Amino acid sequence: MKFRVNAAATAILAVSLVAAYAQTSGTTPPMKKHATTTKKETMPPPPSVTEQINALRQEMQSQIDALKSSLADKDAQLRQAQQMATDAQAAAAKAESDAMAQQQVFTENTAAVTTLQASVRDLTSNQTSLATTVSDQVSGIKKAIDNPDTIHYKGITISPAGSFLAAETVWRSAAIGDDINTHWTSVPLNYADNYYTSEFYGSGRQSRLAVKATGKIPSMTLTGYYEMDWLGAGVTSNNNQSNSYLMRQRQLWADAKLTNGWDFSGGQGWSLATEQTVGLARGTDITPATIDAAYEPGFVWTRQYSFRVTKNIGKSFFMGISAENPEMLNPGGSNLPSNMVSGAAGDTSGLYNSGNNYSFNLAPDMIAKIAVEPGWGHWELFGISRLFRDRLYPNATGCGAGSGSTACTGSGAGAYNNTVAAGGVGGGFRGPLFQKKLTIGLKGLYGDGVGRYGDSTIADVTLRPNGMISPLHGFSALSTVEANPTNRLMLYFNYGGDYISRDYTGSGSSAVGYGIRGVAMSGCNTEVPPSGSDTTQGFDPSAPSNCKANTKSVQEFTAGYWYNIYAGPMGRLRQGLQYSWVRRDLWSGAGSTTAPTGGIANPTGSANGEDNMVFTSLRYYLP
Repeated sequence: MKFRVNAAATAILAVSLVAAYAQTSGTTPPMKKHATTTKKETMPPPPSVTEQINALRQEMQSQIDALKSSLADKDAQLRQAQQMATDAQAAAAKAESDAMAQQQVFTENTAAVTTLQASVRDLTSNQTSLATTVSDQVSGIKKAIDNPDTIHYKGITISPAGSFLAAETVWRSAAIGDDINTHWTSVPLNYADNYYTSEFYGSGRQSRLAVKATGKIPSMTLTGYYEMDWLGAGVTSNNNQSNSYLMRQRQLWADAKLTNGWDFSGGQGWSLATEQTVGLARGTDITPATIDAAYEPGFVWTRQYSFRVTKNIGKSFFMGISAENPEMLNPGGSNLPSNMVSGAAGDTSGLYNSGNNYSFNLAPDMIAKIAVEPGWGHWELFGISRLFRDRLYPNATGCGAGSGSTACTGSGAGAYNNTVAAGGVGGGFRGPLFQKKLTIGLKGLYGDGVGRYGDSTIADVTLRPNGMISPLHGFSALSTVEANPTNRLMLYFNYGGDYISRDYTGSGSSAVGYGIRGVAMSGCNTEVPPSGSDTTQGFDPSAPSNCKANTKSVQEFTAGYWYNIYAGPMGRLRQGLQYSWVRRDLWSGAGSTTAPTGGIANPTGSANGEDNMVFTSLRYYLP
């Protein structure tokens, strides 16, 4: 920059010198003529070239100095501007660095804020959940103190769930002489004395008390259950005044359920043959929803001692086996021989009722069962194995020729025990429809010697002429439809029956067995005339005669409802009404029948009895 300024100044100076030289070396201008004056004027001499050059030099130097000064100022300003630019660049770089740092901080702060917000949300949710949990726990503790569902004792929970108080009635068009439970094989035949007489009873005997105790340890859940009612009859039980009846043991069992799916239980309870709703565990048994304490013909069950082992395989397959208390129903039939012993009346000293017969059992009944729950419904298949035994006395000595049987004396020679195996197979299913508003079910059992497991308990066995046991073919089946149109109302419809087949040998009056075709049946469908001849006091009613056939089947249709008047923390108040039609049929026999006055005779040699029943119930269930 300084070089360019100096060069410019030198050029200006050179031009000025050339111009001055030209002026001095040119033609001398003409002399001016001066006017004649009277006084001669003195003029100063003109400046010389040197003076002019010096003056010009000074002026140029002054301009150069001024220009230098200006250039110096500009240089200073430029340096200052450069410095400012440098400072500005440094400041910009610093600002950019600071901005990047701030951006990093902002990014980190944003992430931190996001994390903090998430933490706050989680904390808020946790606080809400914690508050809800604490509130629920407080409510639960308050409820447990004020209205406990269970009683806690040394780590065990004790509950009365399943207990209820009942006020119930029954009306039958044909009198049987039963309380709230119906003895199916006692349904009177049409045209019998009782057929024309109805009966009504009110009862609270089906009221039930139950206590369930449950304790849990890491490897298993332990459960004990005791259930009782008043449907037992003692020697002094009657309806005369106090109507006091004995407390009855319904269920009394213990159960150990392991976490690996094994389940061991023992005591008195529902048989493994009884239908269940979930798996094979005790406590899931299901009975017909009837008011009648005798349930329904076709329902397969016993309630007795058993030791049961079950195993859950996954969540949809279950299997189990049970050893259960056996009992052979008294041999049924006509013309049965008496050269055998299979049981005896109970010994009161041995805690058995002397009014009942108890069989001499060889071994327990064995029941094996599998259940599957494939996604719709609960399906079951089971088998029952039974052993029947009696002791036979085939020999007779001392019978003289022509002396008749009354002159014979018995002998124990050749006596032996006779054992017969029997059993059956059964199954069923129960499944929901229409979003669990409707439930359908079907169950049954078929086999030999399984009559005891049918609800009517018609017969298990009969005898051959030599006294050997012959198991009777039996069949039981029950269909069920249950509807729940509302949370309070339940409708139920059942139809079922128990059937026992004929089994006899021989013919005519010498035939032996069950359902003999030749037995007298002429008096079955006629009201027997009264006996006696006292015209003052009247005549004495007589029992039917010539009506000796055995029961063939019992069937029943039932329709009813249950309505929850109240269901809540204070328990449940439930009202029910049921209608039932029941029919008992006998095996046909020999003889003709005559239609009674105003009546219609049944086909020759057959007989049946029908009954219409109406039940009511009002129950309060403990919570």
